[in-house]
Amino acid sequence: QVQFVESGGGLVQAGGSLRLSCAASGSTFSLRTMGWYRQAPGKQRELVAQISSAGSSNYADSVKGRFTISRDNAKRTVYLQMNSLKPEDTAVYYCNRVPWISSWGQGTQVTVSS
Repeated sequence: QVQFVESGGGLVQAGGSLRLSCAASGSTFSLRTMGWYRQAPGKQRELVAQISSAGSSNYADSVKGRFTISRDNAKRTVYLQMNSLKPEDTAVYYCNRVPWISSWGQGTQVTVSS
């Protein structure tokens, strides 16, 4: 079973930066489009960034220009560099395939104070 382990979250002031990491299991990681999702309290989980097996990326409008997704296939790890953070970025962040599969990790909490 594929597993995802997210890390790197924390408490940061508005305008600050964080770098999230996600270690994935499974032998087909390099072939998969991977994504970062987030879920804020009382809201549905949303996809904020994705990266294809070839390395092309797409972003939700709300994070475009501030977040950068990257991957290291040798390490089976996907990253999310988050700059110019805003209070509305506060959420639990998860990684998963795109489209997602049912094997969600525990996520990592990102809290941005104003």
